[in-house]
Amino acid sequence: MPSVTRIFDLPGHMAKQFPGNRVLFSCTYDGVRYKYKATDYIRRANQVAAWLINKGIRPGDNIATVLLNKPEWNFIDMGIMMAGAVHVPIYPTISLSHFRFILKDAEVKLVFLDNSSICSRMKPVCEKFPLNHPPVTIERVDGLEHFTDIMNFQVSEADLDEIYRRKRNISETDIATIIYTSGTTGQPKGVMLTHRNIVSNFLAVTEIVRMHPVKNAASFLPLCHIYERMLNYMYQHEGIAIHYIHNIDKVRDEIKECSPEIFTVVPRFMEKIFAAIMNRGLNLKGYRRLLFFWALDLAKRFDPGDSGDIWYRRKIQIARMLVFNKWRAALGGKVKIIVSGGARLNPRLTHIFWGAGIKVMEGYGLTETSPVIAVSSFEKGGIKIGTVGRVLPGVVVKIAEDGEILCRGPNVMAGYYNRPERTQQVIDKDGWFYTGDIGRFVDGQYLQITDRKKEIFKTSGGKYVAPQVLENRFKDSPFIEQIMVVGEHRKHPAAVIVPAFDHLRSWCEVKGIEFTSYEDIITNPRVVNRIQEDVTLINHDLDKTEQIKKFELVTDEWTVETGELSHTLKLRRDYLQKKYAARIDKMYSHHTEVPLD
Repeated sequence: MPSVTRIFDLPGHMAKQFPGNRVLFSCTYDGVRYKYKATDYIRRANQVAAWLINKGIRPGDNIATVLLNKPEWNFIDMGIMMAGAVHVPIYPTISLSHFRFILKDAEVKLVFLDNSSICSRMKPVCEKFPLNHPPVTIERVDGLEHFTDIMNFQVSEADLDEIYRRKRNISETDIATIIYTSGTTGQPKGVMLTHRNIVSNFLAVTEIVRMHPVKNAASFLPLCHIYERMLNYMYQHEGIAIHYIHNIDKVRDEIKECSPEIFTVVPRFMEKIFAAIMNRGLNLKGYRRLLFFWALDLAKRFDPGDSGDIWYRRKIQIARMLVFNKWRAALGGKVKIIVSGGARLNPRLTHIFWGAGIKVMEGYGLTETSPVIAVSSFEKGGIKIGTVGRVLPGVVVKIAEDGEILCRGPNVMAGYYNRPERTQQVIDKDGWFYTGDIGRFVDGQYLQITDRKKEIFKTSGGKYVAPQVLENRFKDSPFIEQIMVVGEHRKHPAAVIVPAFDHLRSWCEVKGIEFTSYEDIITNPRVVNRIQEDVTLINHDLDKTEQIKKFELVTDEWTVETGELSHTLKLRRDYLQKKYAARIDKMYSHHTEVPLD
């Protein structure tokens, strides 16, 4: 029987398996690196639990947190569950209307807030809501109770007895957390995940690191998302030291400092890394530039399932020594594994990073599935680029007649909080969860995601178009940073494109084109022509009904904060279509051919 059946069993497991002064958590504040052992974890989690119990928190109460990635996240997370309460983690940049909705929908009793910036946004909402206790802050904020007050709380024997009693009464099928999914439209839905949901998932993915051992990880994707959170538990279970990066602007600097062997990303992060690498490559001169693109061409052909003939292997080894070691250095110098999830990763990037000696493991899942349904692995034949690997052990997947992916297993949620009718819409009487994603099995074993069911549209000619597939194809162009394909009920697909301005600036320097501003450069005929060249080239490999006939260039970067992306960095298509409605209508109102040089 596993020693961990409920999430709060982890600290005790860590103390038994990894005793002594071994550092398991670290974080840098104001240039000082703080370190914590398993004994620190247990003591602080007990203090949080005892403090909550003494504040009147009862089993089943919902407690919200709006926190950045740091060790305190774990102390509070475990303390909440050890007190028998339910953790409701909330994204720090959530809109105030959604924050207000979650507090009311979940009947939240208490809120933990992180820093002064978060407090200034969230405190006014909290003050208008009937909480049992004022918000508690991690960083010191005037007028509010501070986390150090909890850390100074003296835990009595009676407190420990009550914590033990509450833990004993919690089963693996009880709700551990409610995670509100941002979605792309409408109000958030509270996904209820049990201890068994999450524990089964992190135990199943341990094979990734057991077959390719690592000692330390970096954590910077939001822990309020189940993707990073589940892997955070997996690291703990396996004794992998975690360095938390709470300031996203310092990710590159801190990765160099902590030199992780593993970390998790979303495809957008990989695209940005590669864009920066390409930008440096384009600025090289002479033999250095030739060497860079020779190595890049080799990496594009790398297949982890077939390392090629002896001459190719020798050449890729030389490329790794002369070129790709600099890539690894930029990522801390020791990186072995990057886990990518949240959206489909462009297969070209997977080939390139594997060729560079950086193993990119792609996975797939949803908040409702805790989250992993399928993932690449280091087992023989466990990786096939262009897919998300094999279905996780213990999980069953089938493809419906319309192509939708259905999932059943211990990872499937208990349901949506306060939404029984919505739960019945996505989980049938046989326990199959309808993911809303379209996919297929490649070679009978590798799951491939092709699109979101709701995002596939039909042109006025009656042809179905999968926009995500096309968007990934067009992002092969180094000139295209972000793209949204449109065309529902229109005569053909078109696209709104955000150019890769760093790459574009370098290209303009080479071509002697003055780069004054983003607004001016996207109207420059030579720039438009150059992007059209790539669009035309990619169109040649597509069916006629999929080809992008027109496009509009825009200057805005699409982000979570400005509303174009969901918190999991997926396009909010309804929002984008409203934002660019005039430009989209313009593309379909008349046709102007762009001449090619």
